[in-house]
Amino acid sequence: MRDVAAMAGVSFKTVSRVVNDEPGVSPGVAARVRAAAAELGYRPNAAATALRRADGRTATFGVLLEDCGNPFFAAVLRGIERVARERGVAVFSSSTDLDLAREQDMSAAYAARQVDALIVAPTESAATHLRRAADEGVRVVLVDRPLSGLSAPVVLADNRAGARAGVEHLIAHGHTRIGYIGRDPSIFTSQERFAGFAEALVAAGIPLDPALVRRDGATRSSAHADIAALLDLASPPTALFTAQDIITMSAVGALQHRGLQDRVALVGFDDFELADLLDPGVTVVAQDPHRMGEIAAEIALYGAAHAAGSVAASGEGLPARDEARIVPTRLIVRGSGEITAPPAGG
Repeated sequence: MRDVAAMAGVSFKTVSRVVNDEPGVSPGVAARVRAAAAELGYRPNAAATALRRADGRTATFGVLLEDCGNPFFAAVLRGIERVARERGVAVFSSSTDLDLAREQDMSAAYAARQVDALIVAPTESAATHLRRAADEGVRVVLVDRPLSGLSAPVVLADNRAGARAGVEHLIAHGHTRIGYIGRDPSIFTSQERFAGFAEALVAAGIPLDPALVRRDGATRSSAHADIAALLDLASPPTALFTAQDIITMSAVGALQHRGLQDRVALVGFDDFELADLLDPGVTVVAQDPHRMGEIAAEIALYGAAHAAGSVAASGEGLPARDEARIVPTRLIVRGSGEITAPPAGG
């Protein structure tokens, strides 16, 4: 830092202010300091800086997501990184694979490294480890799902309204026998999407037929088996609503294999790569995971009250004290969801 100060012709304290983004330095002087630092290859020691800071912050986030390789969670992570990068915050991320022990281990490891915030898509099994981190001064932000027993801000997609819109779209094209294939009903997002499905049927006066519902499609193989079982019914569905991108892709394959892609309508929850290039293109209810990540990072930086561009939830289905931010979904029409129901008896 003394070398940078000498090259820039400023005091050591001025270099310190510029490096730590403190006020009181003119833009011209700050630019001169940064140019000298770049020429000398100077890089601040983050650990030493954290020890000197009066507020104890380390400018780091720990992010725990179900699967960082999944396109949805990858987009969440990119949103977090975009906001963090603008504020000079480093992001450490791990996949939990919905393994509670791994989530507990990694949250403890990040807290031990004094991250300023933990952004977590929780396993929904226990909250003790995250409460402990919060008690130690780590800001905890939940994303994609809330967690019972933990009062923390949470960022969610509008799962229920999105699913309802997708099913209403199928009903508008004449379908009354609509198959539903979703994930484990213990998962919050699965609960909300199925609730939206059921609400759309009830609003249209269509009885919910349990024979048309499958709610355990967590993998491609199980989803394919569920779809095959529905299509093999004596009175099969004329349309499918699939509640996750992996399930939707399995449905596309199953319908194509049977030559039904132009006869059985399909709307999926979650967009996915190449959905618009299939024949027919796949109609989806699209989330905005990138924006969800941005809002989670904004909350981690500034607190829930100052997170911009988000909408407060009604609180339905959420722990009473949680501050929820709901990110809208949108229906993308591409062809598969616009296949009309066959005539009665046809």
